[in-house]
Amino acid sequence: MSQLPHLHEASAHRAGPPCPPAPSAGRVVIVSASVGAGHDGAAAQLAHRLAGLGYEVDRHDFLDLIPGGFGRLLSHSYRLLLTIAPTAYQRIYSATENSGRPGLMIRLMQRSTHRRLLRCLPSDTRTVVATYPLAGQVIGTLRRQGRLPVPAATYLTDFSVHPLWVAPGVDLHLAAHPVPAGQAREHGAERVEIAGPVVDPRFTPATAAERADARARFGLPPDTPLALLVAGSWGVGEVARVAAEVRDTGAAVPVVVCGKNRSLAERLRAEGVEHAFGWVSDMPGLMHACDVLVQNAGGLTSLEAFACGLPVVSYRCIPGHGQTNAAALDEAGLAPWIEDPANLKPVLIAMVDGPGGHLGRQAGLALHNDATGPANAIAAVAAQAATAPATTAPRPLIPAQRRHPAPESAPAPRRGGRRLGVAVAALAATAWLATGGTQLAVAYGGFDSLDADDTGRTYLVVHPPRGERLDDATLHALSAADAAVSIDAAQAAADPGEVRRLSGGGLTLVNAGYGPPYETGIVTHRDSLDAGATALRAATGAASAFFLSSRDVDALDLGLASYHHEHLVVPDTRISCGASASTTVKPGQVVLLECGNAHPADLAATLHRLLTSRQLPRLGALTALS
Repeated sequence: MSQLPHLHEASAHRAGPPCPPAPSAGRVVIVSASVGAGHDGAAAQLAHRLAGLGYEVDRHDFLDLIPGGFGRLLSHSYRLLLTIAPTAYQRIYSATENSGRPGLMIRLMQRSTHRRLLRCLPSDTRTVVATYPLAGQVIGTLRRQGRLPVPAATYLTDFSVHPLWVAPGVDLHLAAHPVPAGQAREHGAERVEIAGPVVDPRFTPATAAERADARARFGLPPDTPLALLVAGSWGVGEVARVAAEVRDTGAAVPVVVCGKNRSLAERLRAEGVEHAFGWVSDMPGLMHACDVLVQNAGGLTSLEAFACGLPVVSYRCIPGHGQTNAAALDEAGLAPWIEDPANLKPVLIAMVDGPGGHLGRQAGLALHNDATGPANAIAAVAAQAATAPATTAPRPLIPAQRRHPAPESAPAPRRGGRRLGVAVAALAATAWLATGGTQLAVAYGGFDSLDADDTGRTYLVVHPPRGERLDDATLHALSAADAAVSIDAAQAAADPGEVRRLSGGGLTLVNAGYGPPYETGIVTHRDSLDAGATALRAATGAASAFFLSSRDVDALDLGLASYHHEHLVVPDTRISCGASASTTVKPGQVVLLECGNAHPADLAATLHRLLTSRQLPRLGALTALS
C-alpha cells in the first residue's frame, strides 16, 4: 500500500501574515452555540487566532442568551429530531430553506436575546462575530436597528449555506471556499469574502513514522487500509449500517468515532466492529492513522481532515445540512458524494491508494494553504471600525438608563408579573411543541409518519373482521394488492395462530393498538401502542414496523413509537366493509378498510369492488415507504 497519503505534500498550512495589532487593538465578541461541536470549534479557533493578533476575545453561547432554558430545549429538540425523526427534520430544514426565515417560535426566542446580547458587549468591543446562523440573525437585526454600532460578521461554518446563515444587517460574511461564498451571495449577502477554513493547528499532514506511531497508540493494525467513520459529537446517522457496509466491501477496515454517544459505541462493539471509540481527544492522531474519512455531515471534521491531507468521502448523510454539505463538497471537488451503495467499494479503493485520493489530498491541502484566514479578515474589519471618523455620536452598546425618574403616577415595573408572563408563555410553547406541534408535523408526514404524497400510488391497509378467519382466496387477493393487515391487541391475543398465518402468507402486519385508528387521550389509551406491539411480538415472534395512528398523537406517543421502531401510518381515507357508496380515492393516499364485526364475505366483496372498479389506482406496498 502506498505511503503517499501520509507524507508531507506541502509546507505546514498557516494563514497569511497576521495584521500587526495596534497598541490597544480592542475586543472581539464571538457568539457561537453548543449545538454539536462544529460551531464552538470554529469559535475557539477564531478566538485563538484573534488573541494572537492582539485582541481581547469574549465568547458567548447563544443558547445561554435565550431565557427560560429554551436554548437547551432547542438544542435537545434538534438532536432528538436527527435521532428519532430525521424525516421531520428534513421537512423543517426544507421549509425554512424555502421561506428564508425561521418559524414564529424561533423568531420569538431570537427577539428575547436582543437585550441580553447587548449587555454582554463591553464598551471596547470592535466587532461582533457569529458562528451560528440564529446568532447571525440576531446581530444582523441589532445592526439594522442601529442598536449595534460596531461591525457584525458571520463566519459560515457549513460548506453549504442555508438562507438563515445570511442575515440583513451583517456587514461581512466569511466563507471557506468559492462554493459557499457563491451560495451566500445568491441568498442576498452583500459583502462576502473567501477567507478559508479555520482548524486547530495540530491538524497537519503526517509522516510515515507519525502514521505508524498513531496506529500503535490506538491499537490499530499496522498495514491494513483504514476508513475513519465520523458522525459528529452526537454520533447521529446510520453509523452502524455504514460501518457494516464498509467492512463488507473489504476495501478498508472501519474505525468509528461515536462522539458522546456511548451506547452507539457499545452497540458497534457488540456487532463485531472492533475499532469503535467514544469521544476522542486526539483526533489529529487518529486521522494520521487512517487512509480515508467517511463522513455524514460535512462539518468541521471534514475541514480538519483536509488539513491533514486525509481524503474525504460523503456517504449516507444525515438529512438537511448533511446532504447539502455533501453536495457542496462534491461540487467543489473536495469530497465525492457516494449516493449509490454499489459505488462504495470502488470509491474507497480509489481514495485509499489511487488517483482519487491523490486529487483529494491536493485539493484539501490547497484549501488551507491558499487562504488568508478568517481571523485576519475580522481583524481588518475591527481595525477599520476603530479608525473610522465618527460623523455622529455612537449609540451605546448597552441601552441607556432613564435619566429622569418616572412620574409618580406611573406604576413601577412589575418584574414578578413579567416573569410570570414569560413562564406562562414558555409553558404554553412547550405544551404546543409536545401536542399541537407534534400533530402538525405528523399531518405533513413528519416525525417518522409515512409520507405517500409524492409517490402517485395508493396504499391499502385492511383491518379484518374480529374473531373470523380469512379464506385462502381473500389472502391471495390481499397479497396481490400489496395490502397490509392491521391487527389490534385483542385480535392478536385471541387468535395468535391466525396472526401467524397472515404473517406467513407474506402480508405486512400493522400494529393497531386497541383498534383502528389509534386516538390517544391525556390519560386513556396511553398503553394502546405498547399493548399492540407486545401482542404482535408474542404472536409472531417479531415486531411490527408500522403503527396505525390518527393525527391525534403527542411527544409521548412518538417516544413509544420510536422505542418500538414503528413508523406511523395515518389513513387519509376510511372505508367500511360492505359499504356500497363510492368513495373517491386519490393517488398518494393511505386507505383504511375497516371491517369491525363484519363477516369475511363482506371483506371479500368490498375488496373485489374496490379493485375491479379501479377505485384504488396504482397500489403500492407500505414497506416501500419505510
